[in-house]
Amino acid sequence: MRPPRWHRDEIILALDLYRNIEPKEMDNKNPKVIELSELLNKLPIHKERMENQKFRNPNGVGLKLSNFKAIDPEFDGKGMSSYSKRDKEVFFEFDGKNDELKSIANQIKKTISNQKVNQKLYRIPDEEDDEIHSVKEGKVIYKLHKLRERDNKINKKKKDLYFERNGKLDCEVCGFDFYETYGDIGKGFIEAHHRVPLSEIDGETITKLKDLALVCPNCHKMLHKAIDTLSVAELKKKIKR
Repeated sequence: MRPPRWHRDEIILALDLYRNIEPKEMDNKNPKVIELSELLNKLPIHKERMENQKFRNPNGVGLKLSNFKAIDPEFDGKGMSSYSKRDKEVFFEFDGKNDELKSIANQIKKTISNQKVNQKLYRIPDEEDDEIHSVKEGKVIYKLHKLRERDNKINKKKKDLYFERNGKLDCEVCGFDFYETYGDIGKGFIEAHHRVPLSEIDGETITKLKDLALVCPNCHKMLHKAIDTLSVAELKKKIKR
C-alpha cells in the first residue's frame, strides 16, 4: 500500500528543514532528516497510520526534500520532478517568508511534543466541511483549536457566567436564543468558539474564559469558514450590514 498524500503540515515541516540545511545534507542518513521522519510519524493527522518502516521514513523525507530541489528556482540542479501541486503551492506561499515558516513549524512541533494533548488530537474527527486547506497553520493547529472548544469544564463556566450576567444564552453574533425559540428542548444549548487566532495557540496554551465566545451553530460555521481572518466582532458587523 502506498503511503497517503502529504498533508500541508508535513510539507511545512519538510520545507522548514529544506530551508535550513545544505542540499548535500539532504539524504536519509542525516540526523536531521531522521529526526523529521520520527516527527512526521507522531502527527495526529492520518486516520490509519501505516505501521511499517516505509511510512514517512528517512528515504521518503529525502525524496520530499529532493522534490523541493526541482521546484526551487535557486537550486542549481535537477531534483525529483514528481512533486505534487500542493508541494509547489506551499513552497511559493512561503517564498521569502522564512521567519513565518519557522514560526508555524515550531508551533506544530511544540503542540505535538505534549503527549497528552497529541493523544487527544488523534480523537478529534475530521469533518466534511472543515476548510483545512485554507488554514495557514495546518490541520494539527486547527484540531487543537477544536479541542479547545470542546473543553466541557470551561464551557460550562463560560455559560454559567454569561447567563448570570445576561439572564439568557443567546448567540454573541446574531442574538439567536434556542430556549426562546424551542422552549425546554433548547434550554442551555449554545456552542463555544475559541476566539484566539490560530497563530497564537499551541499545546501548552491554557484556555481562559475570555478566549471563548458563545455562538449558534450557523455563526460558528461561518467563523470557522474564515477562521484566519474573521472575528466574532467582524461577523457581527457583517450581519448588521
